[in-house]
Amino acid sequence: MAFSTLPFKSNYAVSSKIEPFYKGGKVQISQDEQYIFCTCGPRVNVLQIDTGKIIHSIEQDDQEDITSFCLSPDDQMLVTASRALLLKQWDWKQENCNRSWKAIHNVPVASMTFDCTSTLLATGGCDGTIKLWDVLKQYCTHNLKGSSGVVHLVEFHPDISRLLLFSSSMHCGIRIWDLRTSKCVCVLESHYSAVTSLAFSPDGQTLVSSGRDKICTVWDLKEKKVKRTVPVYEAVEGVVILPEKSHYSQMGVKSNDLYFVTAGSKGVLRVWESSSARCVFTQTFPDAPALSTDEGDLNPRCLVHCLPMLQSDRLVTVTAEHNILIYQLPSVTVQQQFVGYNDDILDTKFLGKDDTHIVVATNSSQLKVFELATNSCQILYGHTDTILSIDVFRKGSMFASCAKDKSIRLWSMDPESGRVHCVAQGSGHSNAVGSIACSRLKNILLVSGSQDCTVKVWDVSETLSDAGCEPAVMKARHTEKAHDKDVNSVAISPNDKLLVSGSQDRTAKLWSLPDMSLLGVFRGHSRGVWCVQFSPVDQVVATASADGSIKLWGIHDFSCLKTFEGHDASVLKIIFVSRGTQLVSAGSDGLVKLWTIKTNECVKTFDAHQDKVWALHGSGRDDMMVTGSADSTITIWKDVTEVELEEEQAKQEDQVLKQQELANLLHEKKYVKALGIAISLDQPHTVLKVIKEIRQQDSGVPQLEKTLLKLRQDQKESVLRYCLVWNTNSRSCLDAQAVLQVLLTHVTPEEILQYQGARTHLEALIPYTERHIQRIGRLLQSSMFLDYTWQKMRITGGIESLSLDDDEMDTRDQDIFIIDKKPIRMEHDQTNERREADEDDEDASDNSVVEHIDEDDSVTACKSANVGNKNKGQNEGEESSEDSEDEDDIMEMSTFPPKSAVPAHCITASIR
Repeated sequence: MAFSTLPFKSNYAVSSKIEPFYKGGKVQISQDEQYIFCTCGPRVNVLQIDTGKIIHSIEQDDQEDITSFCLSPDDQMLVTASRALLLKQWDWKQENCNRSWKAIHNVPVASMTFDCTSTLLATGGCDGTIKLWDVLKQYCTHNLKGSSGVVHLVEFHPDISRLLLFSSSMHCGIRIWDLRTSKCVCVLESHYSAVTSLAFSPDGQTLVSSGRDKICTVWDLKEKKVKRTVPVYEAVEGVVILPEKSHYSQMGVKSNDLYFVTAGSKGVLRVWESSSARCVFTQTFPDAPALSTDEGDLNPRCLVHCLPMLQSDRLVTVTAEHNILIYQLPSVTVQQQFVGYNDDILDTKFLGKDDTHIVVATNSSQLKVFELATNSCQILYGHTDTILSIDVFRKGSMFASCAKDKSIRLWSMDPESGRVHCVAQGSGHSNAVGSIACSRLKNILLVSGSQDCTVKVWDVSETLSDAGCEPAVMKARHTEKAHDKDVNSVAISPNDKLLVSGSQDRTAKLWSLPDMSLLGVFRGHSRGVWCVQFSPVDQVVATASADGSIKLWGIHDFSCLKTFEGHDASVLKIIFVSRGTQLVSAGSDGLVKLWTIKTNECVKTFDAHQDKVWALHGSGRDDMMVTGSADSTITIWKDVTEVELEEEQAKQEDQVLKQQELANLLHEKKYVKALGIAISLDQPHTVLKVIKEIRQQDSGVPQLEKTLLKLRQDQKESVLRYCLVWNTNSRSCLDAQAVLQVLLTHVTPEEILQYQGARTHLEALIPYTERHIQRIGRLLQSSMFLDYTWQKMRITGGIESLSLDDDEMDTRDQDIFIIDKKPIRMEHDQTNERREADEDDEDASDNSVVEHIDEDDSVTACKSANVGNKNKGQNEGEESSEDSEDEDDIMEMSTFPPKSAVPAHCITASIR
């Protein structure tokens, strides 16, 4: 019964996104160690470390890429340099650009730094010059020349009283500039390649420099000589001097000597003792495969930045794959990890008991496990080539992956710590493994499909390896040549008895498990099949193809039951939702579509990606889904159908209550509050009803003025917008003009023009207002004709009957109406004539027959005048909708006594 009343899903909303925020370049930590600043094309993104969310994004107006930036030591000022040769000073917390100025450099700025007082800014250009700026007084203080090539490194001495600036360019030396004389006082030469990093000791007497020549040099700044050259046997990109603390013993610190940390091409942190040039600590990755020295710079795990967070005893490293890792010292354990750029998202699945994590396969050999609450990521090493597909067991704590390295791996997540490790692996395919499926009921079975056209069934061992141990080896139970081309997708039925496979050969096949006997073939697609899925409740299989269609097949007779068409390109992934009554599809057109199976209807189309949507998966509770695209964006969607229904129901109930309250207020004549409620309902007809109610009162005009002037500005804006609608109808134009008269009379033009869309509304009111004036002008002319006719036609009594014999009939004409041909007299003369006519009528009141004839003929005369005017208009061919409106107005006026009719010139004056 619950299934029959299950509501269909109607909408999903974006709950969160994991987007690229760092694509290489400079990275800086704020002084309070709460934010990470990094570049991403024309933007500087500010990442909050605690939440893993991007809280600010400073973007260039000219969309030029940012070449360098620097945050002042007081965390108040951000300066950026772009390819447009402009320097911009930002209030980054408000995302406002305070000022911009020309960098004077002829080519883009490559590096910049602040001094410790946040007053001086040094910029190093690609033209070999260094310029110093006083950011407070806003002028250039120094122009230092002499460097050759790009100045990629500038640093102030920590003791500002010395006024020394250190720089390095392509000539591999370190120049020391005296800012008092603007001259280079010394060149420190030791490296044979570019100097990548400088680190000063706390007392400012020692400098450690690193380079890509695989050495680190310890300098005595007092003597300006080399104290020690430390061979590190890797290209070093970053160096950090450890503070003198005793609790760093876990990192090999045993004395008060100078120790420093290096980060480079080997992808590990190492601690060195400067006096002995010994490596006292080397970071290890138990789960990561060992790398040969030959891989060196090609290692995607190589480190490109190393930044200290000494207040909290942490260290930040940045990898070549744009991953930012935060280590806790002295244990050197990963505390947080953020992925700056994911590349193409090839597959993603929910993970964990309550879907708290997602596992993502990108265009790399590493798996990424994201914690949705903090966006912190755990990187899993194991495969040696691009991972193509993932599938999760029903319990959610174990999942399998397959890759181009022809292998599959089984992973397990610790439910308490959230750490994931590899527990088993298997190999046997002769080509890349493109799809994998896990059994639904128990964790006993894996099925893989490969580009070698085979499908393999793997047994999952009950005794799997623990964390830190070598993964167990899985062996294939069955191998079957399944298709003539690549196997793109495999899926296992909910009862673990059937298997369906989809291939590039345009077919899908149904197999029995575990013996892999062929049961039937689904034929009908005109291009390759990208995805296959079993319905969770019905004996139905769904297939998605490169021909842009989705088909439902019956597994009894292998016939096509339904076809869904709507994507403009290949359909790459499909899933069943709403207990098998609906489908969600993702295509290479970047769209995600929600379908209702019963009606073949596309309920909703979601457009949140800019490229192919390769990944799609639904949560265990069927209330969320995740999509991943080639645009490097992962989107978490939440089902908002129930929320929308509740909001709609609450809105309807609120409207009913407001309607009841409105009726009570109108009855109590509390017009201000009634009008406010009517405006809050956003119903122009209801507001018009209140306006009419006010105008029908005895003191309608002053009451309307009093009510309208008490409204707030936003309410007046709404009323003005409603007047635009009312003014288009002749039945409500008088109410609209009455409201406009109040607003234009009592509100200044300057204040009206501040209303939202006021200028547009007023311009739109003019044509209809002119039309109404013209119509009422024609009505006035018609009413004048009636007045004239009424005054010229006087009703008189009949001629007294002559004395005739009973047998004779009077055949003479008897005039009932007598036309007065005298000139029109003044109003008091006309009044006297009417009074005399009334006295004559009273004298002739004894003749009832004549009185009835007079009344009937007077009405007939009025009707004849109207009919005559109407026929005349028809004969001339000038009948129009406006004329018909005029006639309606005339008929309305004729139903009232002439004394009670509103003069037309008064109506015209009120509109004007």
